[in-house]
Amino acid sequence: MDQRPSFPVFPMHFRGLLLLAGIYTICWSAFYRYAGEELLRWLSLGSPELEAMPHSAFGIFGIVLGLVIFVSAFYPVSWVWLILAGIGGKIISAIWFSLGFAPELGWNKRSIFYLVFNELLWLIPLILIFLRSLQVKNYLNESEK
Repeated sequence: MDQRPSFPVFPMHFRGLLLLAGIYTICWSAFYRYAGEELLRWLSLGSPELEAMPHSAFGIFGIVLGLVIFVSAFYPVSWVWLILAGIGGKIISAIWFSLGFAPELGWNKRSIFYLVFNELLWLIPLILIFLRSLQVKNYLNESEK
């Protein structure tokens, strides 16, 4: 007998992933906000010739982005557009880092690690969660009619 329901469901582990993605984004962004110069020095493999980069603004943007992703976990089907805003914010953060920070830091193993594991890798589960929540929302809207 088939155990799969005939309607789309939003699994609880997707909510956990949203919570984890939000907290992870908030923590890394707090590093940028409060220890930005040291973090940039670490990302550049110790280069002392770093100019003043807008690490504080990048950190504040990331903290707000992390809060948006975190809050979207409470009602992911109703607040599906917050998940989409989180995806857009991750894309903006990746572009901002690639164009604003990486040329000064240099493309090395640490800066690539930051870009891949903190911005790009999170796009995969966020997009999957967005698509599932949109599917559930559309199903609920159709069943009401």
